[in-house]
Amino acid sequence: MNTQSSRPGFLFSKIAAALSCVLSISAFADDSIEVIEVQGHAQNNHQLVGSADALLKDLGVDFSAAGGVSNLPVMNGMMGDRVKVLVDGADVTAACANQMNPPLSYVSANQIASYSVVAGVSPVSSGGDNIAGVIRVNTIAPEFSDTDSVNWRAGYVTAQYKSVNDSQAYALGASLASKQFSLSYQGSFEDANSYDDGHGERVLDTLYRVQNHALTGAVRDEKQQLVVKLTHQKIPYQGFANQYMDMTDNTSYGFVAQYQRELENGDLQVQVNAHDVKHEMGFFSNEKTGMMPMNTDAQDYSYQVHWRTDLSKQSSLMLGQEYYGYRIDDWWPAVTGSMMMGPNEYVNINDGKRDRLAAFAEYQNQVNQAWWVSAGVRVEQVSTDTGEVQAYNEGGMSGMANMGSMMDMSKTDAQAAMEFNQLDRKRDDTLVDITLLARYQLSNNDELQFGLARKNRAPNLYERYSWGVGTMATTMIGWFGDGNGYIGNPDLEAETAHTLSSSYTKLAKDDSWQVTANVWYTQVNDYIDAEVTKSFNRTDMAHTKRNILTFTNLDATLYGAKLAGLVELYNSKQAGKWQLKGSLTSTHGERDDSNEDLYQIMPLHTELSLEHEYKGWQNALSWQWVVDSKTHVDERRLENQTDSYQLLAISSQKTWQNLTFKLAITNLLDEYYQQPLGGVSIANYKQDMSNGFEQLAGQGRSYNASVSYRF
Repeated sequence: MNTQSSRPGFLFSKIAAALSCVLSISAFADDSIEVIEVQGHAQNNHQLVGSADALLKDLGVDFSAAGGVSNLPVMNGMMGDRVKVLVDGADVTAACANQMNPPLSYVSANQIASYSVVAGVSPVSSGGDNIAGVIRVNTIAPEFSDTDSVNWRAGYVTAQYKSVNDSQAYALGASLASKQFSLSYQGSFEDANSYDDGHGERVLDTLYRVQNHALTGAVRDEKQQLVVKLTHQKIPYQGFANQYMDMTDNTSYGFVAQYQRELENGDLQVQVNAHDVKHEMGFFSNEKTGMMPMNTDAQDYSYQVHWRTDLSKQSSLMLGQEYYGYRIDDWWPAVTGSMMMGPNEYVNINDGKRDRLAAFAEYQNQVNQAWWVSAGVRVEQVSTDTGEVQAYNEGGMSGMANMGSMMDMSKTDAQAAMEFNQLDRKRDDTLVDITLLARYQLSNNDELQFGLARKNRAPNLYERYSWGVGTMATTMIGWFGDGNGYIGNPDLEAETAHTLSSSYTKLAKDDSWQVTANVWYTQVNDYIDAEVTKSFNRTDMAHTKRNILTFTNLDATLYGAKLAGLVELYNSKQAGKWQLKGSLTSTHGERDDSNEDLYQIMPLHTELSLEHEYKGWQNALSWQWVVDSKTHVDERRLENQTDSYQLLAISSQKTWQNLTFKLAITNLLDEYYQQPLGGVSIANYKQDMSNGFEQLAGQGRSYNASVSYRF
């Protein structure tokens, strides 16, 4: 599957970083592969249903637990908006105070044709407004036929079952094509209950239901191609065990138009995107009960124009101009009869705006047979603003989750709303990204890659404009799954990361083995973290305490290394092909001023898999070992420590012409473990507060089966 300081005067005064995972057997033979990039091609994507997490995990991406289809990607110890996720080149914003609808939640694995991961030192043409890296997922891959008339081309149906949560998933695809025209449909549906852990206990509030639909049409001639894609998603419910709220509806419609034209000495690419979502939060299950609606309406719209020209046979120049617009309204309707949640509706973000205007230039040159270099500059102007807001109760009782210890008598939400409305809320940030990438071919079997970059990210609207100060209001804000509450800060500065990354790959002369070693070091100026403002406690027990934090800027350092490789053990016509793959990854992150640990840093972990292919059979035995206990935790967020654990999985797949059948057992030994990046189980806490905020447990043993037929 794998193919391969914030101040201009101190541009490279501090080196910051990002892990670049390079695991590509064909990396030496394919000059088109970007430096420090991992690519994947879902050639049999019709066999997969559900989230894209498993595909991206194979490329070194971790995930912070959220809902069943809404986990947040983590790269180089950083999550959320620090990771830029582009689906078909479109930049879709998570339109939720808890980021329940991140970009990857809008696409199912069966729709994905290709995907790539560029950690840290991403080329400026890959997108801006990020410091951790770029994930690109592409579902647009029109297929044409060799006939002039429009005929049936292909179709597929897939069904999948998982015992751990009684998940049932189905996918359907169909396409028509001629030489000049292509039309395809892809859809999926999944329904899952809450899963069981390794003790056989139900992990509350992890159930969900989702459906996705995409219709793609394309026309072309000898020099140009136009593609139009329409999407629709409906999530009637999705549990979020580590949030105080659940998703009770997420309905979205999307539009993507891509135009490509070959020029005499290059090419032109133009793209237009639009995305509209209506998002609702509340409660829908007795696994986590409550009474509080929260509504969000949001729109993303953008365009990108990229023009590439060949300067010579060895060099090229790409110029680009892009615009991204985002609008959001976030309000919480009053609850009839509630003293705290009424009589007014709570206006959290009123006519929120975030506009990005960007331009870039990127130069590439194959200097000689040994050296390839790329250099780029990207400038973005980011403008944010929002209208006036209001609290539930302008009399001063808003924001109090209950009386007594949870009341904040120093300032109410009504007072905070009044002060917020008196502010000049418009903010502007100028982001300047600079990247330098190089590849040096030591020999036909040895390659060095280097990356150096200055990358920036401006604050999102929730980091800047979440104005509530009471316990109830603040605990509705935050995508960290930690049970704490968050207050926005209009005066936040943009993050600036200076990045240094390098990798070395050694390939056997007979292609029988490969080893890749990566090291990275990151220093981030004005890293957006949080400082403790106050605490609250719903009981008189110390272990149920949580904090309310205010977003703030500080400096942070992250660094790590990864060793990955594969070896072919045996290959014969009689026994098939046997190979062993493995990786070992280490990450560390801390605040510069205090040496305190950053939040959700994955402990040292390793993965090993034995794979076998023979006459249509594909078999695998995999082992995941989180070597270290998670002892480096964020004290400000009261992050839990977790123990080391090991997971085994086995799978077998057989293909007969167009029919594929797969069986798998995950967590074979049914081991109980707590997810290092899982956050806390608020669902458990709400049912029994005596155990405090326990870490979210992972899935127990699951018997999985799927069947797919292509026609």
